[in-house]
Amino acid sequence: MTKQNTRKAETRKALLKASGRMFKKEGFDGIGVDGIANAAGATSGAFYAHLKSKNDAFRMALEAGLDEVIETIPDYQRQYGKGWFDAFARYYLGAAHRKDRACGCAMTAMSPDVARADADTRELYDLKMDRIADLIARGLPGAVEEERRKSAWAFLSILIGALTTARAMADEKLAEEVANAALPVALAAASGCEIS
Repeated sequence: MTKQNTRKAETRKALLKASGRMFKKEGFDGIGVDGIANAAGATSGAFYAHLKSKNDAFRMALEAGLDEVIETIPDYQRQYGKGWFDAFARYYLGAAHRKDRACGCAMTAMSPDVARADADTRELYDLKMDRIADLIARGLPGAVEEERRKSAWAFLSILIGALTTARAMADEKLAEEVANAALPVALAAASGCEIS
């Protein structure tokens, strides 16, 4: 690979990484092409040369972010065994993850913008989230696959909703209260317990 090709590859990688961070932190409407390019140490011209449009950059950032979750879940399952979902939920709702929007999970940070995105982006989201739910379901207790899938969706929805709500709180005590209230409900959903 020539120096020029190496530099182009590095610029593209920096733009993709900056897109992910900035969309997670600021939302689709909160950041523009110039802001993403600046965060990557590149020009707006370089942005368009590599990523074509803001919509394309969002879709690529979303894909990379959800792929990260797809890689992380099996890691938790291997590392923590049967207690993996407890460890995952505690991390997910924990203060460090809650406060680090730019490097946090794409499921929470980007889902609201996906709801307003184009059809291609929403189809990608469906595909990746279905894969995530499947990975979670495989690691949950219970013999009936359909029930594990329901539990997986409930677990995911509780975590994503609670983190979204907690991050919206200006008062850190309220954010912690939301996270603490959601944790046992998420764990009950994952373990297949009835939630009353």
